Amino acid sequence: MNLHKYSEIITSTVTELSEYESVKLLCLQHHEGEPYPSETILQEIIKLCRSLLFPGYFGHSNVNRRNITYYLGVNTEKLYELLSEQILAGLCFICDRTKYVSLEGMREEAVKIAAEFIKSLPELRKILTTDVIAAYNGDPAAESYGEVIFCYPAIRAISNHRIAHQLLKLGVPLIPRMISEMAHSETGIDIHPAATIGSYFTIDHGTGVVIGATAIIGNNVKIYQGVTLGAKSFPLDENGNPIKGIPRHPIIKDNVIIYSNASILGRITIGEGATIGGNIWVTEDVPAGARVMQSKARQ
Repeated sequence: MNLHKYSEIITSTVTELSEYESVKLLCLQHHEGEPYPSETILQEIIKLCRSLLFPGYFGHSNVNRRNITYYLGVNTEKLYELLSEQILAGLCFICDRTKYVSLEGMREEAVKIAAEFIKSLPELRKILTTDVIAAYNGDPAAESYGEVIFCYPAIRAISNHRIAHQLLKLGVPLIPRMISEMAHSETGIDIHPAATIGSYFTIDHGTGVVIGATAIIGNNVKIYQGVTLGAKSFPLDENGNPIKGIPRHPIIKDNVIIYSNASILGRITIGEGATIGGNIWVTEDVPAGARVMQSKARQ
């Protein structure tokens, strides 16, 4: 292969690609000695979390009363080690040198957060148990809780969300969003880690569901495929940039059902026990117990 013929093109292209103005927004400058966020390791972390939350269903299948303590102990220690490093990677990624003056300071914070997350696993299992029950009770085709855990994409997406949400509450940057996007890729269900979701939550079928960052969902809520809990608009500041951190997604009260392809937009409230029909847009508050359906087409 005659590379010399095109060496000038290659050299000039490398020079152009290396120009700071071109690369400054898109290049992550890695500091020596700092860990890097890894999707591969995060996938292993999610596998470990699922094996701890649903022992026997994920990870090693030969789990029984005699060996469960050993099995969970080994996996918990491995989770702690891997998670500590990825939390540190998230802290390094934001580069908040005003808060953490040294790598060792960030490492100390990372292991502390990892321990707090480990401590929360029993509560995470309790609330995920309610989600499994809700999925089983809400689907006549479900034949067992085991089938729900093994097969239903909603359980995978919701478990990722509850893990990511807990890490976000503990102050971990970046890593929760990566975990949520892993579930998005796996299931087609897009739940922002900042969304607040109560117990007995289920998503039937699931593909195409979108739940925004400031959404608040109560207990015993069921939604179907294609549902969007989204924002109606994005207010801008005086410089034309989006204003961050303001509530812009719906509040869904307890015992609400939202059918497929409904879009509920803006900071509105869907009252307790309401039913939202399929293929409609809702941009105003819905009273408790109301039924919002499409108008029948005239013949």
